[in-house]
Amino acid sequence: MKRNTKWLIGAGIIIILLGGVFTIGHLNSKQATSQTTKTVTIGVAPGPYGDMAKKVIGPLLKKKGFTVKTKEFNDYIQPNKALSTGEIDANLFQHTAYLKTFSKANHLKLTAIAKTPTLGMGIYSKKITKLSALKNGATVSLANDPSNLARSLQLLAANKLIKLKAKINVAQASLADITSNPKHLKFKTLDAAQLPQSQSNVTIALIPGNYSWNANLDPSKALALENLSADYQEVFVVKTSAKNSKFAKAVKSVLNSQAFKDAIAKSKFKNFQKPDTWK
Repeated sequence: MKRNTKWLIGAGIIIILLGGVFTIGHLNSKQATSQTTKTVTIGVAPGPYGDMAKKVIGPLLKKKGFTVKTKEFNDYIQPNKALSTGEIDANLFQHTAYLKTFSKANHLKLTAIAKTPTLGMGIYSKKITKLSALKNGATVSLANDPSNLARSLQLLAANKLIKLKAKINVAQASLADITSNPKHLKFKTLDAAQLPQSQSNVTIALIPGNYSWNANLDPSKALALENLSADYQEVFVVKTSAKNSKFAKAVKSVLNSQAFKDAIAKSKFKNFQKPDTWK
């Protein structure tokens, strides 16, 4: 009888222990499931914003349930088309002016949901160290896409190298809108990705921030840098149909947070121009 009693007690203890193990395992399984993140893909172009997405934005979004992957495109065309077709979930490579121009021309429904710090366009040269040394008839390389071309012309005008027509939409300015070119500068339009290499063949090159960064050009050595207006600050873009999604809301929360501002201040992006939305 005593043996039976001991056996029953022992069996009961084993059942209780097994039940505890099962319960703990079940709870751990539920906890692991609750911590599962959704993977999202952000399209970027050559330049700093892929690193910003991975190293600054990514860790903050992970806390909100999203794991960030990036997909790099080699031009300014594919990131928006890939977003429109659903190949990627968002992109970070363009400013508002370009987004509006490209979306209208290609009938795309894309929406900017927040801004990030931005590296502006600069005037770079391997042949002169100051703009006052620019000689008559010098060759200048510019981006050939409409938005960046207009931006380049504005930067030249801001530095009194050319004048533009008074009553035009400066965001759509073209070479035909130049009214004064006192140094008789010669303009060479190229794909933006070719501008850093063009420095060997021209006197000055106007290079968007994406490409100057990728070419390891030091902004502090630029002959001039643009002061970015709101339309030329970098934007985080999603499909218009997804602008109120959980992901979009998480992005807006992160990019307007103090945590993001603090992370930028400690990063290699600390000297980028800050968004006008930051107070």
